[in-house]
Amino acid sequence: MPPRPITFMSDFGRRDEFVGVVHGVIALLAPQCRVIDLNHRIPPGDIRSGALMLLRAIQYMPPGVALAVVDPGVGTDRRAIAAETGWGYLVGPDNGLLSPAAALLGGVRRVFSIENPEVILPSVGRTFEGRDRFAPAAALLASGEAEPGQMGPEVDPHTLTPLLLPLSEVSEGQVEGLAWWVDTYGNVQTNISPEDMTEAGLSPGQDLTVRVGLMKYRTTWAAAYADVETGRPLLYIDSAGLMALAVRGGRADEHFTLGLGTSVVIARA
Repeated sequence: MPPRPITFMSDFGRRDEFVGVVHGVIALLAPQCRVIDLNHRIPPGDIRSGALMLLRAIQYMPPGVALAVVDPGVGTDRRAIAAETGWGYLVGPDNGLLSPAAALLGGVRRVFSIENPEVILPSVGRTFEGRDRFAPAAALLASGEAEPGQMGPEVDPHTLTPLLLPLSEVSEGQVEGLAWWVDTYGNVQTNISPEDMTEAGLSPGQDLTVRVGLMKYRTTWAAAYADVETGRPLLYIDSAGLMALAVRGGRADEHFTLGLGTSVVIARA
């Protein structure tokens, strides 16, 4: 098969050499494979944020290999896996990071534990498996230099670690959910869907109340930022199809005093 691209995501940040070293390993083993850097600024060790980012992005990535490393359990007995899907391969730790994306892609066909010494770079320590285990596996699979069965023993897909995502709670006139992501602009994505809003009897164009803790904020369910005046808050459907909070010309995370995991209640004004 022709070489396939590698979509690379991590919580490594850009301060250290970690991202560049992983690129170097891939370039040594699969110089013909393109690497797409999705994001390397996921909050350190935040598996849920990494899983949600991969979930949002994977449908827009070219089929190939997704190399995802958010691995607070590195060096423990958690498995390192290569999961085969209809889209391609998901390579990373078995800690729930890959599970939502795998479900979106139609589920996992086969899973292999990356244990073959011929795939793993020798190292005295086990704190950089993004370099030593995941990068070589991704490179060999993307280049076609190895079959998935050469990664190591096959494991039962039903034994993979799931990621339990909290659901919103819908009642008459209100929906309670969580702040799931804060983007560069300060927009706050929630786990509330437009369908949840409809079920609660809320509709676009309505003036609504957003409750965060003891604080209440009046806002409007708008279609675009320009539907409200500069400096005013709004509720809208974001690019992932979820309800999000924004402030035109400002930051919703500061306006609403929100952070990851904060409870948010949207209700009739």
